[in-house]
Amino acid sequence: MSAVNLKIDKLSYSEYSGHQTIIDHIDLAINNTEFICIVGPSGCGKTTLLNTIAGLLNSPDAAVTFSQADIRLGYIFQEPRLMPWLTLQQNIELVLPQSNPQLVKQVLKQVGLSAYSQHYPNALSGGMLRRASIARAFVIQPQLLLLDEPFVSLDSPTAMKCRALLLDMAKQHQTTMVFVTHDVNEALYMADRIVFLSNSPSTIIHELVLNQSTQQHSGNYESPHQQALKSALFSQYPKILEGTLATG
Repeated sequence: MSAVNLKIDKLSYSEYSGHQTIIDHIDLAINNTEFICIVGPSGCGKTTLLNTIAGLLNSPDAAVTFSQADIRLGYIFQEPRLMPWLTLQQNIELVLPQSNPQLVKQVLKQVGLSAYSQHYPNALSGGMLRRASIARAFVIQPQLLLLDEPFVSLDSPTAMKCRALLLDMAKQHQTTMVFVTHDVNEALYMADRIVFLSNSPSTIIHELVLNQSTQQHSGNYESPHQQALKSALFSQYPKILEGTLATG
């Protein structure tokens, strides 16, 4: 059964010069516990897609249906967005409907931040802040988690640690994931399915289904399996990251 069914037709923004169409047509079903990566050129509407699913952008041209009416939805943005005047523990508690210190303690332990619960955000490294964002997202036990390039500004080793943590948390919580990225290596490493978008106004131009049970998440992008996937993709569609399947 699908966790999310998304249909968008001619989604536009109003501008001084008229309407700018961001998304032409997208019809996407996302299965329960599936890890979807959305890949496409800059400005093609990837964040718009996430915001539409999240209900942050309402449009009569977009229809989003969930497998259940009261689905718990989380969102991890490009920046951690922690409140600087609150401790890490208080930042995590902020998203809960009522105080639950034991749950907060548990999730901070899962992301390796137990010792920093009383620290303020400005005392944490970039990697710690991203782990804090993951903790804040999972403390509500989301059934669907949206992620907008959450590791884009991290150095490579720290980003890989955060990716491994995210994969582990998603597996533990059986969470459906929709992850936006510019990095095809990241998508090949993490996703069950990659959805490639065209230039704006965007539409789906290709979907790649991956068998993650055969992948060994060794901590880098250089495994033979990973390189073979990438080589086969670019051999068939050399301009796919430019938003086209053209070969010339």
